[in-house]
Amino acid sequence: MTDLAVAERMATTADAAPSTGRAPRRRRSFDWRAPLLFLGPFFVLFLGMYIAPIVYAFISSLFTVKRSGLGLTAPTQVFDPFANYAHAFSDPDFTASLGRVALFGVVQVPLMLGLALALALLIDSKSARAKGFFRLSSFLPYAIPGVSAALVWSFMYSTTSSPINHLLEPLGIQLPFFDDGTVLWSVANIVTWSWTGYNMIIIYAALQSIPAEVLEAAKLDGASAFRTAWSVKIPMVRSAIVLTAVFSIIGSAQLYNEPTVLQPISGGSVSSTFTPIMSAQAAVGAGNYPYAAAQSVILAVLVGVISFVFFRLTSKGDKA
Repeated sequence: MTDLAVAERMATTADAAPSTGRAPRRRRSFDWRAPLLFLGPFFVLFLGMYIAPIVYAFISSLFTVKRSGLGLTAPTQVFDPFANYAHAFSDPDFTASLGRVALFGVVQVPLMLGLALALALLIDSKSARAKGFFRLSSFLPYAIPGVSAALVWSFMYSTTSSPINHLLEPLGIQLPFFDDGTVLWSVANIVTWSWTGYNMIIIYAALQSIPAEVLEAAKLDGASAFRTAWSVKIPMVRSAIVLTAVFSIIGSAQLYNEPTVLQPISGGSVSSTFTPIMSAQAAVGAGNYPYAAAQSVILAVLVGVISFVFFRLTSKGDKA
């Protein structure tokens, strides 16, 4: 059969095939109105409450406040994009507050997360009893507002009414809670007491998601409770530990409530520029809003860089 005959036969077969009468289906275009309707309120609040203040602070930081020599005229703002940042990095009070918070984070965050991890592992263990009670008692300090907790601890630290020093007095021991070298750790103690339970709950929830088969396999292999916790549980909740670490780093940079409450009874060891946020607040009190904005921008950039580096380092560990 020649090629021409084959082509004619195929054409005849196609003509004889019954027609279904159905038009080809058209792709439906996706309707974006429903998602935008649900996401719209979030984006409006996100832009208005988060992005707009950051942009406004950055723009304000590019101006400086100029006052007349006699102070008889109202201060004016002059565009000088680098003046406030140069002033901030040369301000010994502000740089000291940055160093103080950095030391606070380096020491307090690992200790708090280590304690939270230990509590979570103890409550998650098979031999633990009254788990509900210990979960509640560990989380309860977080339920107390930060200012209220600081007020309670200010009574505990008071040089005149401290029950801690009262109990230690027969032993001839007096703890210097407000000495220049110890006041930072007095603040760290309040933060650790308040936030350990919060981080413990996050880690404990991650421990509950570990498949029972994995733990059973470790038990069949002869792993002890400590070995199981170290080699199985902790690696499998690594993401939760990283999450709590980032939250704690950001929280350390935002340190404000506790030192502010302790400031009146600290005898001057907690200054008005003890932390970066307190330093910015002092600039606001002095009417120098652009300088306060520059300090806030510097703090935000530093926290963002540290968080990014921390995520990169931990992600490298995950890839390995």
